[in-house]
Amino acid sequence: MNWYLYVLTYLVGIAAGFLNVVAGGGSMLTLPMLTFLGLGIDVANGTNRIAIFLQNIIATRQFKKGKVDVLKRSLILAIPATMGAIVGSLIVVQIDQSMLQKIVGVLLLIMAIFIIFKPKIWEKGTEAKSKNKWLSYIVFFGVGVYGGFIQAGVGFFFIAALVLVEGFNLIRTNAAKVTIIAIYTVASLAIFVVNGKVDWFIGLVLAAGNMTGAVFGTKFTILKSTKWIRYIVFVAIIASAAKFFVS
Repeated sequence: MNWYLYVLTYLVGIAAGFLNVVAGGGSMLTLPMLTFLGLGIDVANGTNRIAIFLQNIIATRQFKKGKVDVLKRSLILAIPATMGAIVGSLIVVQIDQSMLQKIVGVLLLIMAIFIIFKPKIWEKGTEAKSKNKWLSYIVFFGVGVYGGFIQAGVGFFFIAALVLVEGFNLIRTNAAKVTIIAIYTVASLAIFVVNGKVDWFIGLVLAAGNMTGAVFGTKFTILKSTKWIRYIVFVAIIASAAKFFVS
């Protein structure tokens, strides 16, 4: 493969890493890039998880340094999410893929409507004093299943769960999101590795870009107001929903 394709992979990784931390949908950039390089969609799906894992490790550390600490709750929520990711990575989904994409597209559009008409919830959070723990566990298990077999767009569903179920604002949500995804990605990546669905060299080149983007994305999230982050999340959701509909 020509050297400039590795440079392009790295640059796409920077954009994806930034987008994944601030909002979500970075895999909408990286998966097409990996298939463009000649990887099958199954290998691209597995290879992408190397970058996802390392990107979120870096982001978790950066949020910790920035004193956005939601680690304890994130570790608890990562348990059902990881269980879901294992299930999602192992099962053969008995649903037409084009139908699944349209369902996800509709869900994203509904989320975008909530962002527009209920801005205070997303910007300030609710921090409910008494949470329905079982509801949280069920929701995060379900999001984990989705992330286990698709990954693309999963960040948006974690954002929705953390804001609407856990009551976090968008800054704390992004901090929790990257920690949870980092943990459950270990399990799903292992399954892809065992089945020979990972290209390590390309994956590490992409991961270098994702990690660079994650550093920028974390600093942006901490320094900017939740209103700016809400705008970016809204645009990213609309773009991702459109891609699900036209794919």
